[in-house]
Amino acid sequence: MKFTVNRDELLRPLQLVAGVVEKRQTLPVLANAYIEAKDGSLNLIGTDLEVELSGKVDEANVELEGEVTVPARKLLDICKSLPDGSDIRFEVTDGRALVTSGRSRFKLATLPATEFPRVQSVQGAASFELMQGQLKRLMERTGFAMAQQDVRYYLNGMLFELADGQLRSVATDGHRLAMCTLQADIAVDRQQAIIPRKAVLELGRLLASPEEMVRLQFSDTHFTAEMSGYSFTSKLIDGKFPDYERVLPRGGDKIVFADRVELRQACTRAAILSNEKYRGVRIQLSDGQLTMVANNPEQEEAQEIVSVDYAGPELEVGFNVQYLVDVLGVLSEDQLRITLADSASSALMEDPEDGDSVYVVMPMRL
Repeated sequence: MKFTVNRDELLRPLQLVAGVVEKRQTLPVLANAYIEAKDGSLNLIGTDLEVELSGKVDEANVELEGEVTVPARKLLDICKSLPDGSDIRFEVTDGRALVTSGRSRFKLATLPATEFPRVQSVQGAASFELMQGQLKRLMERTGFAMAQQDVRYYLNGMLFELADGQLRSVATDGHRLAMCTLQADIAVDRQQAIIPRKAVLELGRLLASPEEMVRLQFSDTHFTAEMSGYSFTSKLIDGKFPDYERVLPRGGDKIVFADRVELRQACTRAAILSNEKYRGVRIQLSDGQLTMVANNPEQEEAQEIVSVDYAGPELEVGFNVQYLVDVLGVLSEDQLRITLADSASSALMEDPEDGDSVYVVMPMRL
């Protein structure tokens, strides 16, 4: 196997492929990237047995076709350290990969390509296309609410729900919920799929061209995203996602309109003196005013007063301030609407008019 490739052409695909590879592996070959040189191009693959990413480099001078696996992180670090625009020559002999560029020379250990495992391909799947920017918006609007290492494994990911004419993403960690709905030309039967947290994060890095299309395929066990130069496959989480419709608060009669940026800045300042473990703030609502108070075990206190559009009975309710900051960071309108019922009910946060995103934050006792 022997080829020459420009460092800049190789770098981005290698970065993305290496991102999938786990640093600590039970199988040595899983620390490697698969490289195939064929027909004047390179095919790179990385996997952790749950997620697989394949990237293509179209411009390569292939002198001798072949396939091999090499340490992904080491090859990436070598490429990153070489000068921009330099050529990289890659040659495999006697179980070693010789990588040369200019006066630099590296010998890497290899493992046979036949040992490299592949994630099962998607068969008999629901399939449709949408723009990368649309998919990225769905994921960015809800991804922050995914759980991390929760024993309820089905929360450690994002629900994608397909139905006629729409694609919806939902994420929750049991204390908050985020939902975003895209109206799209999707003619498939109602279907739900829970995509693992790692797959959501890695796919988000791939979606770099908002106007280009991405094809999504969902089967009972896997999903695939295909776009120009890349193919991404992930196992789905086998579990039952909570009935998110039941979580959405109904009948709240206390409606607050606030300046989103001003409220976010107030939350950020109040958080400085909140309890580092519980992050609680007390919110007091009165006519035209929202008062936010944070305390901590050192008897320190922060108070913020924000002018709001509210006329109704006074209300006091506690929230995790970080949850509020996260929601206020992904909403994009100048104003936001908060709907409340009482001090024991969740808050419903959304754009004031016909937004595609809805957020629920549970209250906390302070």
